[in-house]
Amino acid sequence: MEFVSGYRDEFLDFVALLFGWFHKFVAERGAVRTSPEGCWWQLEAQIRRLPQDRALWVLHVLPNRSVGISLGQGAEPGPAPGLGAAQLLGDEPPLHLRDLSPYVSFVNLEEGGEEEGAGTEKVETEADGKPAPTSRESPREANPPGEADGAQQEAGGGEVGCQEDRAEDKPRPERRKGQRSEAAPLHLSCLLLVTDEHGTILGIDLLMDGGQGSAGRGSGTQNLAPRAYALLCHSMACPMGSGDPRKPRKLTVGDAQLHRELENLVPRLKVKLAKTPMRTWGPRPGFTFASLRARNCHVCHRHSFEVKLTPCPQCGAVLYCGEACLQADWKRSPDDVSHRFWCPRLAAFMERAGELGTLPFTYTAEVTSETFNKEAFLASRGLTRGYWTQLSMLIPGPGTPGHPRGSTPSLSVLLNGDPYQLLQGDGPALMPPVPPDPPRGLFVPELNIQNKQSLKIHVMEAGKEFDLIMVFWELLVLLPHVALELQFVGDSLPPESDQQNFTLQRDDLEVSVRPGSGVSARLSSGTKEKGSRRDLQIKVSARPYHLLQGPKPDLVIGFNSGFGLKDTWLSSLPRLQSLRVPAFFTESSEYGCVMDDQTMAVATGGGTSPPQPNPFRSPFRLRAADNCMPWYCNAFIFHLVYKPPQGSWARPAPGPAPPAPTPTVPPAPARRRRGEKKPGRGARRRR
Repeated sequence: MEFVSGYRDEFLDFVALLFGWFHKFVAERGAVRTSPEGCWWQLEAQIRRLPQDRALWVLHVLPNRSVGISLGQGAEPGPAPGLGAAQLLGDEPPLHLRDLSPYVSFVNLEEGGEEEGAGTEKVETEADGKPAPTSRESPREANPPGEADGAQQEAGGGEVGCQEDRAEDKPRPERRKGQRSEAAPLHLSCLLLVTDEHGTILGIDLLMDGGQGSAGRGSGTQNLAPRAYALLCHSMACPMGSGDPRKPRKLTVGDAQLHRELENLVPRLKVKLAKTPMRTWGPRPGFTFASLRARNCHVCHRHSFEVKLTPCPQCGAVLYCGEACLQADWKRSPDDVSHRFWCPRLAAFMERAGELGTLPFTYTAEVTSETFNKEAFLASRGLTRGYWTQLSMLIPGPGTPGHPRGSTPSLSVLLNGDPYQLLQGDGPALMPPVPPDPPRGLFVPELNIQNKQSLKIHVMEAGKEFDLIMVFWELLVLLPHVALELQFVGDSLPPESDQQNFTLQRDDLEVSVRPGSGVSARLSSGTKEKGSRRDLQIKVSARPYHLLQGPKPDLVIGFNSGFGLKDTWLSSLPRLQSLRVPAFFTESSEYGCVMDDQTMAVATGGGTSPPQPNPFRSPFRLRAADNCMPWYCNAFIFHLVYKPPQGSWARPAPGPAPPAPTPTVPPAPARRRRGEKKPGRGARRRR
């Protein structure tokens, strides 16, 4: 698929943006360091002429004690170790954080012994979480960053840019194919971060020691003033987040000693430095990083801070950095992947933006805007815990902290306490109530739900849906007379949950979770048979759907399916074809629905129904990096149209049933008039 905006983890776009800017920053800093001194003064003179930003800027100093970076096979050397454009923004970019494990992974240095602890004692933290004043020596004079960087290299400061110069002197350990690097993990000793008062990230610098064992010898947290000054200059000349080059009206620093060291440097740029350092996490209560809006070219993947991006003049959907990339995409081969083929279709998709943005909520205008700041929206409403962490990139979830799935609540969390607590927020201004007249009576009329006593539903490729399991309780509210059984199927589910069964029960206002399943288990636990239909049976199968064994379900559903992004769909769709079970799926864009129809045709010879806007779609507009199309979770819904079997006995594919024809009464036989002869029966044979 050409566009993966609705399927790719937001954190990967965040990492690609950070390291893209960091690569550019290191290259330009190295050029200034090796150039004559006059080039540095020219940069300062250029910054002094920049327009002023009324927002307060913040320089954060974030020391790191325990996290190291381990490089794997295929990792790119350089200033951003292990991560490069080929891994993050190539023709086949990774969709999930776990896909980066062959290239880079994070390790806990505190588990390695005393050497790691010795390397991180130089930076201590206070009770409020901010770095305390360190024992670093102030520079003897305020030298330009180029000269100071050279001095820092001689002093053993762990500068990432200097590692490139030393790479040729130190031989790299040989690695065999398929194995992770045997070298000691790199220690990220400190991170410098420039933001504005609204949380928009404007620049980043990584101070990294060479290895785990050398963390105590080369302190990356000494002589921060030249590094910080260079970072501030490049953040003003080329801001990472959004907007044109500008300088702040006022700057505050999150470290006491660094604040003192910058008192003589910052005024060179005609920027006012706060009188005292910042003693808290942010300049105001509730400070959080803003959702990043920097975009990149669809062809060459260069970001908006490098080049000026413009959409296609005809469809307005795809972003390009210039005429060369537009023409290259227009003439791609084969023709059905070229922009010339897709341009009129994408123009039609863009016309759906207004329809998808029409929702009956008071906050609709904010959450459907292209500049929607999701992190600030969640934080301002107290939606910072429980299942709400699924929507945030910055808030740790209720699951295990170091797991790649991060915000996934494990079964132990679900089995202890009231699961409804995971749906609650912390603040007084929570989400407004649903509209008084929500849509009803949808999608599956051929199931005849009103006359069913039980309903078995399979949820395919369920990852995030399993984390939001309490949302499915609403099915019992809508169908109180039906005994429901949900089976979550997919190889992205936690392996430890495979073949586990449990029951959600509700007594009055309390919801409980009990292991086991089946009516016998409910009766043995003391639940009356009358209330058993209010129970929700849950089964988990952490495997691809075509490997699932068991009875045929009544209904199969999937959310944001993306048939063309996973090879297992080429085996799962034929399995659905053989079962001929009603199957309904959602997609995050109309483009995804078209790609699903093509994949269904290749896998089974069938197709999909025309997609329709889903009235229960998410109101939050998803961020798109290389296009302007409207993306929403579960934006469209469609069902599978199976290929008819061979033979005259073929039955129509399951889908929305057409209206039943009105039964007609057969005509009464005509009455024989008097005098008419009865028709003869013909001659009979005689023996």
